[in-house]
Amino acid sequence: MPGSAQKKKGKFFHQLKHTYRLVFFNDITFEEIWHVRFTLMNVLSIAGTIIIILVGGSMALVMFTPMRELIPGYPTDAMRRQIVTNAIRLDSLEYEIHLRDKYLNTVNAIIDGREPEMTEASANGNPVSYENISFIRSEQDSLLRKRVEEEEQFNFVPRQPSALSSPEDISMSKIHFFKPVEGIVSSKFDLNNNHFGIDLVAGPGEVVKSILDGTVIMSAWTSETGYVIEVQHASNIISVYKHNARLLKKQSVRVKAGDAIAVIGNSGELTTGPHLHLEIWQNGTPVNPEDYIVF
Repeated sequence: MPGSAQKKKGKFFHQLKHTYRLVFFNDITFEEIWHVRFTLMNVLSIAGTIIIILVGGSMALVMFTPMRELIPGYPTDAMRRQIVTNAIRLDSLEYEIHLRDKYLNTVNAIIDGREPEMTEASANGNPVSYENISFIRSEQDSLLRKRVEEEEQFNFVPRQPSALSSPEDISMSKIHFFKPVEGIVSSKFDLNNNHFGIDLVAGPGEVVKSILDGTVIMSAWTSETGYVIEVQHASNIISVYKHNARLLKKQSVRVKAGDAIAVIGNSGELTTGPHLHLEIWQNGTPVNPEDYIVF
């Protein structure tokens, strides 16, 4: 049996070397048109080469062209970008969770009366020193500081009316106030009802004028009082003009007594018709405008 198998194997390899001839004849004249000689070994070699070329070309096409995205389960470019983005977000989230846990542990230690855990710098024996820090003012810092000072220099927060504060002031009695509009007083000054000024009814489109020289400290819109403009005057006096239809001056602008600063209107929720609500404050206390202005 072993000798028979060896003979068959040798016979097979011998047949691979046999030469074959493929001939094409003319069916009518029996003239030989073309022929080719080959062996089975040549056929197997050529077939193997073609298969290798096809397999290699297919693999290259899939690896280096967008066709690889057609393979089920292969991630697209958008999916790969999303994977990278998610990895970055996950890393940031882990860091934030770590900081939160350290903060909560420190707070719990303080509440329980225990000493908080040492920071990594302290644990390594290199505590951070804040004694020799030098602050250098940069050009950007100076510009920002100047801008903030210009915006805040005219800001004023009035105090709440106090029963001990007197609305009368000797200096105010000597001041000549300019009438803001030509109109009729429809609602008077009443501290008990939190009406800290008077309402003046005038013709539509009437111009509102500043009662004294001063600087505009507010020129804005509020939901309740509509277009509001406030002017800071000397002797710590502030005049407030509410429910305007339009504002003519901006914040930080200097105005003279009698200068047009707004147009009378009916803006805001707390209004029932076109009018001007005028308030005068001194030292954070509202005073009755009718005590100093003849309407």
